[in-house]
Amino acid sequence: MSDSAYGALYVVATPIGNLDDLSPRAARLLGEVAVIAAEDTRHSARLLRHLGLERPMLSLHEHNEAARVAQLAERLMAGDDVALISDAGTPLICDPGFVLVRELRDAGHRIVPVPGPCALVAGLSAAGLPTDRFTFIGFLPAKSAARRARLEGLAGRDETLVCYESPHRIRDTLADLAAVLGERRVVLARELTKTFETFLDGSAEMLLARMQEDPDQARGEFVVMIGGAPPREETDQALLEADQLLAALLAEGVGVKQAASVATRVLGGAKKSWYARAQALKDAG
Repeated sequence: MSDSAYGALYVVATPIGNLDDLSPRAARLLGEVAVIAAEDTRHSARLLRHLGLERPMLSLHEHNEAARVAQLAERLMAGDDVALISDAGTPLICDPGFVLVRELRDAGHRIVPVPGPCALVAGLSAAGLPTDRFTFIGFLPAKSAARRARLEGLAGRDETLVCYESPHRIRDTLADLAAVLGERRVVLARELTKTFETFLDGSAEMLLARMQEDPDQARGEFVVMIGGAPPREETDQALLEADQLLAALLAEGVGVKQAASVATRVLGGAKKSWYARAQALKDAG
């Protein structure tokens, strides 16, 4: 616990499924702090009951976080220690807490991380994709057009890409991954640390087909991990072959739009990118 005149804010990671993953330090602190700021107090009450603890709680979520800053700062100034927890995993990682931590740190308060479960790290650790460099992009946009635009902006990145996705959007996201990124390797981590934990591995198109065959594979929360762009020399060779295909189609009298559609079906990627290349080839004569 804090040994200064003021209290400390403990950012405490909690289980993402298996309650045995809570560290002894985290369990001890949750029983010692003056108050727990929880994303959903009803959800977190179940964790406290499992631990045999009764502590005061207050809600802290995206709709009230800014309003809680002054209240919790007063508690710290009075010497109270506070724990911040989310529904599952590490707070602030696609969960509330950033505003609170930023404001309290800027005001000079002590912020103490209490490490533990995080779906992002757990998924990467068992996916078999490169982890020396990766980019976490949180949740992709909910609408397909915006999602594809975001993916197109990331298409050239050569590090592993990671995002979270919900069960009701996972199929649409896989369809957009297939359309924009083509045959990249994708690993889905589903229901991490829970009874039906599953890792699915293949291209986005293959994984989509797997879910169509077995709808149960679309259940649960997902960590989506995507292999990085291929080395530049492979990309250059692929573009050369693509240009040869487009040129052959144009020479046979196929229109630019139709040629782009064929390239999208055969090669993957974004149709508008193939349209632009086909138009450039036609203009070049």
